Amino acid sequence: MASVSHSPVAFTGKPASDLLRSSSNGVRGLPLRALGRTRLGTGKRDLTIVAAKLRKTKKHDYPWSQDPDPNVKGGVLTHLSHFKPLKEKPKPVTLEFEKPLVDLEKKIMDVRKMATETGLDFSDQIIMLENKYHQALKDLYTHLTPIQRVNIARHPNRPTFLDHVFNITEKFVELHGDRAGYDDPAIVTGIGTIDGKRYMFMGHQKGRNTKENIMRNFGMPTPHGYRKALRMMYYADHHGFPIITFIDTPGAFADLKSEELGQGEAIAQNLRTMFGLKVPIISIVIGEGGSGGALAIGCANKLLMLENAAAEKLKITATELCKLQIADGIIPEPLGGAHADSSWTSQRIKAAINETMDELNKMNTEELLKHRMLKFRKIGGFQEGIPIDPKRKVNMKKKEEPTLHVDLEGEVEKVKQQILRAKESSSEPPLLHLNETIEKLKKDVDQEFSEAAKALGFEDKFAALRADYQKINSQDQIVDPAFKSKIDRLREEFNQNLPKSPNYESLSNKLDMLKELSKAKNIAEKNSKASMMKLEINERFKEVVERQDMKDKFEALKTEIQNSGVSSFEDLDSNLKEKIVKIRKEIEFELEDVLKSLGLALEAVKSNTTYLEELSPSSEVKSKIEELNLEINHGIESVINSSDLKYKIELLKLEIAKAGKKPNLEAKKRIATLEQQIKQSVAAALDSTDLKEKHEKLKAEISKDIETSGGLDGSLKNNSPEDARLKMNAAVAVLLEMKIVQNRGGRSY
Repeated sequence: MASVSHSPVAFTGKPASDLLRSSSNGVRGLPLRALGRTRLGTGKRDLTIVAAKLRKTKKHDYPWSQDPDPNVKGGVLTHLSHFKPLKEKPKPVTLEFEKPLVDLEKKIMDVRKMATETGLDFSDQIIMLENKYHQALKDLYTHLTPIQRVNIARHPNRPTFLDHVFNITEKFVELHGDRAGYDDPAIVTGIGTIDGKRYMFMGHQKGRNTKENIMRNFGMPTPHGYRKALRMMYYADHHGFPIITFIDTPGAFADLKSEELGQGEAIAQNLRTMFGLKVPIISIVIGEGGSGGALAIGCANKLLMLENAAAEKLKITATELCKLQIADGIIPEPLGGAHADSSWTSQRIKAAINETMDELNKMNTEELLKHRMLKFRKIGGFQEGIPIDPKRKVNMKKKEEPTLHVDLEGEVEKVKQQILRAKESSSEPPLLHLNETIEKLKKDVDQEFSEAAKALGFEDKFAALRADYQKINSQDQIVDPAFKSKIDRLREEFNQNLPKSPNYESLSNKLDMLKELSKAKNIAEKNSKASMMKLEINERFKEVVERQDMKDKFEALKTEIQNSGVSSFEDLDSNLKEKIVKIRKEIEFELEDVLKSLGLALEAVKSNTTYLEELSPSSEVKSKIEELNLEINHGIESVINSSDLKYKIELLKLEIAKAGKKPNLEAKKRIATLEQQIKQSVAAALDSTDLKEKHEKLKAEISKDIETSGGLDGSLKNNSPEDARLKMNAAVAVLLEMKIVQNRGGRSY
């Protein structure tokens, strides 16, 4: 083989890595680029060698930054992860129940802006608004409903697993891959240190924006994620690292591909393995924990939950799960949720981890495994050896029996029939049996309301409200109208949601029956009272008429009428007529005293011989009286509906309710004071209007109308002007009072 002549120029300035050293082709020390251009002659044939170019590949994305910040505590490589702080601050998201707080924040900003622009001092107003905001924030977040806690747990800005890990660890190295060809970003694992102690961290990772959520699959792991977690569990168990898991997932990803890859099998493997790990395990629910996707990394010795975390079960809140001994502790959150101060929340998590880990480290391996097993064995309850009713074998869940039993329905129907028979026979209805039936119905209705409140999540709200009221009542304080409005808002909210309760139909039926029976009871009591009152009035009237002095007057008057020899009242002389009117007046006064002694008031006495009817005004004047009465009623209603008077009336109602049937001296004084203030306010408001002027004008018209009518058989004309004026004023006052009482319908203000 011919040797190739070497050109000294080709070797000048070339590095050693660019030289080809091969003994198979007889070429030594030839540069690659020169070789690509060299033509080798072998006899008659020329051989051309072409050099291949290396393909450029994508640069590896290392977890550390290209331009590290020298101010980072502990050095640049303390946290090896692709997870980095967001360049832009996330946009604030307001939940539906937080809108009143946003309005207060806007008011505070407006006042501050006004103070800046005008240069005036609004510090007092700003402090007042800030105190009001903090109080409203406290009231809102200390009485959250379960669904509101679910909304907080799903808040877009809620801190994620890696946010907490970076806040509580000094060093952290993220570990990837399930060693089967895939790395699920929805589950993150890694080794980190807390106070110098090494732990294996793993948890569900959600995104902080739409792009990250798509990349993280919204925190819903595939089988690859659970197998990655399983690999890290074995790793931690081998090296003796305690395991800390963070749960925040709506559930395992339930697509077709995940099912084909064995989603259920991967979860089951994790469940079985976690019960056999020889290291302490702590699980912390930082958001939502749904289904087996959460349980696959949640079989721990201790389960802790953030205050506003939620699990997708009937008892979803941390408080309820602690009562059921499913969760072992609650980690507090700041007012406004964990997203309001993520660093503060992370430090609470860190303190809880250290405290719980100190407790678990005292156990040996056997105690640790037994503790983990017993934690899950004690959840729920069961009984063995008790035969099952064959009728319930189809559906093991016992159906809720209605509270209203058949015997109670029969009693209600029986009472109805008795009431109908009593009406037909005009006898008194059976009030005793009716009262017993109503009391039973009231108990059933109260039970139904309690079940509805429990089903709708209002039980805690009612309990808190009841505790606040008892506290106010024990301190003998006047109930604040703000507290009253809070009660009204809660009642309105409960009534709006009541149709959604599962027992609404049963509750409605019982309420209708209770209203019907209560109405029948009221009618029966009124009829009974009216009958007794009628009998008593007749007896008292009979006593008055049969008195000896009355009998003597009747006999004397009867004798005078017989001696006069006239047969009709119109033919009597004026003196005899006056005597008749005088005796009738005495009888009326006696009867009025009888009615007053019975607690009744005589509004007017209708008689064909009374001078009031003789002095009845014309139809035109009557219509004016009706109009004036309507204006008076409208004015009274307007005054009562004013904010100041309405506030006093509400306070009066609360004082009366608080005082009860036997108020003490101090309560009586407060009630009397409020009543006097209300009366003065009504009187002052009515005096300030033109009603008084209209009243005087109408009195003059009525007087004129009565004067032109000629009086009682011309008697007014014969009397003195002063007597006539007094009689006319009395008639006007009585007529107006009669109309006002009729229009008010018996109401008192």
